[in-house]
Amino acid sequence: MSTSPAPIADAKLNRRVLGITIGAALGGFLFGFDSSVINGAVDSISADFDLGDSLTGFVVASALLGCAVGAWFAGGIANRYGRIRVMVISAILFLASAVGSGLAFAVWDLMLWRIVGGLAIGAASVIAPAYIAEVAPAKFRGRLGSLQQMAIVLGIFAALLSDQVLAEVAGGADEVLWFGLEAWRWMFMVCVIPALVYGLAALRLPESPRYLVFRHRKEEAAAVLRDFSGERDVDHRIDEIERSIGHDENQSVRDLRGNRLGLMPIVWIGILLSVFQQFVGINVIFYYSTSLWQSVGFEESQAFLTSTITSVTNIVFTIVAIIFVDRIGRRLLLLVGSSGMFLSLLAMAIAFSTATVDADGNASLDGAWGGVALGGANLFTAFFAATWGPVVWVLLGEIFPNRIRAVALAVAAAAQWLANWTITMTFPIFAHIGLTFAYGFYAAMALLSLFFVFFKVPETKGMELEDMDGVEIHRGKFVKIEDGRKQVID
Repeated sequence: MSTSPAPIADAKLNRRVLGITIGAALGGFLFGFDSSVINGAVDSISADFDLGDSLTGFVVASALLGCAVGAWFAGGIANRYGRIRVMVISAILFLASAVGSGLAFAVWDLMLWRIVGGLAIGAASVIAPAYIAEVAPAKFRGRLGSLQQMAIVLGIFAALLSDQVLAEVAGGADEVLWFGLEAWRWMFMVCVIPALVYGLAALRLPESPRYLVFRHRKEEAAAVLRDFSGERDVDHRIDEIERSIGHDENQSVRDLRGNRLGLMPIVWIGILLSVFQQFVGINVIFYYSTSLWQSVGFEESQAFLTSTITSVTNIVFTIVAIIFVDRIGRRLLLLVGSSGMFLSLLAMAIAFSTATVDADGNASLDGAWGGVALGGANLFTAFFAATWGPVVWVLLGEIFPNRIRAVALAVAAAAQWLANWTITMTFPIFAHIGLTFAYGFYAAMALLSLFFVFFKVPETKGMELEDMDGVEIHRGKFVKIEDGRKQVID
């Protein structure tokens, strides 16, 4: 698709690019840990601060408002000051949020520190996929980009596991553990450790070559491309980056304007990918799973264990995505994922339609229906982890042209966090109406996502980032316009 033949990068994956990808993906670990750690603390927080369903939902979702703000501004800050500085700032905010949340003395204080943590999560959610896409060779970009999601699910697993251990040691999440502080407070403060690791790792990472070219630091960019990305003809690659990146040093949301409801079609695709990823309800499983399984008859320790099993399922099937994303492509994985999520969510909705509710509003599943609900939840997690979880982050990192990547990714990530906030806030209300209604809604979103991918999402497997420049989207395919003629790019 380029106007001149692209040089061939090394056929083997450079260990150094793998190393810096893992370093950048540590932001995903913190992202997963910090966003899921509240899972084991939510009931204790509700009891300690005497919260109703709606306010409990707002406490859980408060970090997500910070995520949207952090994501929105991260692109502009990254363009001005670099990707690495944004990572370091995120690590500092993570650390402050961990300590502040653990020592919170009132519900408004807790929400404030959760929002601070959200700023860090939002920024990390933009910077990690952008950085990884910008340093990874095209041949391996899907696999390397999927490491972001692997880090997220490992962070979720670590949070659930540490929640379970701390609760069991203390004899319950609301029991005093150390220094007169309840176990749920220590669940937050444990996040100090990965925050320090992430900050120190970020300081050792090289800057993105595309940012360096943007800032006219070509010699440094050449060194990164040669030493980490395995480029053979570095000068040619830098010339291509220069042509695609432009020279406007004041990139902003104004650069995303287009003729489709005010935005470029490719930006809308990124936004809708983000929204559908959340509207299928995946974070309900991770934010509320402990409470959910207790509501259908599990004891606290059993509910923690069930949540941990779900998290392990997430990890195992993320590996499936890493194996296949560069082999069969992004588009097919998303189509398979939408189909599988729809069927598993539908099974959960049917299972919960058989639940009996006592006078206190507690639901229970009889006979085999509990197994159907648990199986459906884990099957849904498996399909999401193997497809929509990692593939959306891969696409967001690579689908936008160089000249708007950071800003467009920031807008798409902000939309994702707002969608996440909406789903998290509404789940207690949906659950009060009925879990059948809740999971039926998520199933409908999964079905809509299937049609969206089929008709609108193009394949990006094997394409260079510079190849995204000067193309349009037409019926789910990239189209390049040359001499007034449209040429479909396979």
